Amino acid sequence: MNITDIAKEIDSPMAFTAKILQKLVKGGVLQSVKGPHGGFEIAKETTKETTLADVIKAMDCTSIYTGCSLGLKECSDLKPCPLHNSFKKIRTDLRTMMEATTLKSLALQLEDGHAFLK
Repeated sequence: MNITDIAKEIDSPMAFTAKILQKLVKGGVLQSVKGPHGGFEIAKETTKETTLADVIKAMDCTSIYTGCSLGLKECSDLKPCPLHNSFKKIRTDLRTMMEATTLKSLALQLEDGHAFLK
């Protein structure tokens, strides 16, 4: 798909969408195809294996697995916020889900009509 269609489809500003797509290309999740019919596609060599964790890594958002649930700069096992211990399990479960969910499995749910984006 080209960037104009992607931005329109997700109702996102073109410049913002371009930055996101650039990060996904740099992270190996997407490929950029040049030319008059160019655009972006999921990197062919990883289509079946690409997980949501790969997308998070490409977007440099891995702090989702370690950050404080209240947004505090200092939160750890030694100096926990009030939600720290409860949120540890949620972060672990989130990481497990992201690592187990492939883009292919999401696409199949959409194709089969078992899930919707709009």
